Amino acid sequence: MPGRRHIPLRRCVVCRTQLPQRELVRIVKTPQGRVAVDTERKKTAGRGAYLCHTPTCWEQGLKKAKLDYALRQPMSAEDRQSLQEFARALIQQAQV
Repeated sequence: MPGRRHIPLRRCVVCRTQLPQRELVRIVKTPQGRVAVDTERKKTAGRGAYLCHTPTCWEQGLKKAKLDYALRQPMSAEDRQSLQEFARALIQQAQV
């Protein structure tokens, strides 16, 4: 079985779907207490949570405090706004 590689699986915190890690978006709580999208793929230190690329997962994750619970910290309004902007850009990119 040479050539077969382990593919790490992660679970979306909203819909609970288990997918390969590369197909999900990692949201991270940094040691400074900020919440941001980990664009460097697991390079940003801190507690992480994963979301699908679907609009409903982003909407529910941000509105129903599922990300707050997964990251064990309430998000600031500024962090929530930046995540909403990222979600809008992700949805627009998917529609193109």
